[in-house]
Amino acid sequence: MIKIGDKAPEINSIDQNREKITLKQFLGKKIILYFYPKDMTPGCTAQSCNLRDNYQQFLDNGYIVIGCSADSPEKHQKFIEKYDLPFPLISDERKEVLNSFGVWGPKKFMGKEYMGIMRTTFIIDENGVIEDIITKVKTKEHTEQILK
Repeated sequence: MIKIGDKAPEINSIDQNREKITLKQFLGKKIILYFYPKDMTPGCTAQSCNLRDNYQQFLDNGYIVIGCSADSPEKHQKFIEKYDLPFPLISDERKEVLNSFGVWGPKKFMGKEYMGIMRTTFIIDENGVIEDIITKVKTKEHTEQILK
């Protein structure tokens, strides 16, 4: 499991435009990397819109925001367009990024166990080191959790 102080795992994936996205391309910048279960669902929409509504505040504090789920680039594009999200979304259909960050695993809902994405946010510093990990995400108050 990744801990605060660890080097963030490298990302080698694509975004909503099918353009390559890596963490290396953001070295020198602080990153808010948030993992969420599924586009267009109530909790994920609330979380993404909370980050969108406070996006300028993140920029003013030197952060870039990147979301990640197992949804396809096409689904991400629709999500971005519908909710006017100003940041990229990583498409991780093969779950390589999810596994490398340790956010893919067993979950329980209504007594049933299944594999899924554990809603988690990683704050990564300019050198690619994990500065903070938020596991108890409050979807409607996520900005406050990040900028505490």
